Amino acid sequence: MADDLLQWHDGFHASLQIELQGEATHLEFYPEHELYKKALRVDTLVIKNSDLPVQKKIGKIFRKHNLIEYKSPDDTLNINDFYKVYGYACLYQSKTKKIHEISMTDVSITFVCSHYPRKMLKILQKERGIEVEHTDKGICKLKNDSIAMQIIIINRLPPEENRWLSSLTKKLPMNRNTEQLLIEYQRHKDSILYQSAMDLIMQANKEILEGEYSMVSDVLKEIFKDEWNEKERQMQEKESRMQEKESRMQEKESRMQEMKSQIQQKESQMQEKESRMQEMKSQIQQKESQIHERELLLKKKEESNEKREQRLNLLIRHLLHDNLIGDLKVTSEDNAYLEQMYQRYGL
Repeated sequence: MADDLLQWHDGFHASLQIELQGEATHLEFYPEHELYKKALRVDTLVIKNSDLPVQKKIGKIFRKHNLIEYKSPDDTLNINDFYKVYGYACLYQSKTKKIHEISMTDVSITFVCSHYPRKMLKILQKERGIEVEHTDKGICKLKNDSIAMQIIIINRLPPEENRWLSSLTKKLPMNRNTEQLLIEYQRHKDSILYQSAMDLIMQANKEILEGEYSMVSDVLKEIFKDEWNEKERQMQEKESRMQEKESRMQEKESRMQEMKSQIQQKESQMQEKESRMQEMKSQIQQKESQIHERELLLKKKEESNEKREQRLNLLIRHLLHDNLIGDLKVTSEDNAYLEQMYQRYGL
């Protein structure tokens, strides 16, 4: 839900303090005051530290200790909420060092919501005899209980009297009151309270406030001129940084492409070199094969010559033994006669 993202309670706490700031000297405000050690918290606790009555209508019911429960615009106030906060009041009274340090007559409960809780009021009237009295515009007093209680209906409050509380809506009207709200914010825009309340109002009504409503838009432009100029400057700086970053990325990408090209070129050179090496290896192997063949031929030739020499030596021995000196001379000159002699001696 969108309300989960909007800090309505923070904006309400700030708006309530703005509405009652005229009497801030005797009012103390505590957001999300812890009522019990197990983290039970009421939305806002207001302690009135003097006997002076609160003049503003939304605070006329205030006693010494005032517990306030706030419901965001999309939420409703039901009977369980009533008893929860009523229980908070009882726990608050009991959370003291001394017995009966706080009297319930010094405690008030205020329920703040955007929708009239008709069903809850019917149950209270039936079960507890609590009656409703419409004391002022947007303010209902709950009677017949020992604790002073009231219900504030935000969208029924008179805007001229409760400008900030009545602006806690997601349907902010584009009228004179909203213009005055913006003008008032302009006078107090350095205040943390006003900043917190306005931030919530603007987030909840972003589309409306950014629309083409001449009256309010002109006031908005004037109020947030510096902020928007600063935001525009920041956006321009951001865009400039993005462009610079993009330029660096492009430069880096260009270097990467160049490196890639160099690597590819180097790989091509390596492949070419490897191809040449393979070719040289092939040539060497071919040459080694030729050398080996030549060595084999030479070996065969040597063996053949050795056999011929042995054969001739044997023939010479036979011719010398048979005292055929003339035949020996003829064999050295006539190969055909030499072969006849080989055959004659069985060589």
